[in-house]
Amino acid sequence: MNDLENLLNLDGEVYPLDSGCWVKFEAKRVQISDAMPHGIKYSLTLHDKRNHRVIGYDNAHSFKSKQRYGAKKETYDHIHKQMDIVAYEFESASQLLEDFWESVDYHMENNK
Repeated sequence: MNDLENLLNLDGEVYPLDSGCWVKFEAKRVQISDAMPHGIKYSLTLHDKRNHRVIGYDNAHSFKSKQRYGAKKETYDHIHKQMDIVAYEFESASQLLEDFWESVDYHMENNK
């Protein structure tokens, strides 16, 4: 099974963590477009005990990244970290999952 199918198979899954936090996966196949060149619409989120999203990787809406020089780049792949939004460079579905879990681990270790 390829990495994209692994991500798509997680659609709708919710996993509680020992800390009281929980993660949720949404991933659907969509028509390939400029906005979604990988052919998937995804949202991977970590929520705290009060059900507030603290981390989210998604491509649900456009986001204009601030570049140091030149015009702003519009992208759909991005990360929500609390109130901040930063661009995310989508490489593959497996890399997305790895990056998400690394962010979850980092958050859990640093917000005890």
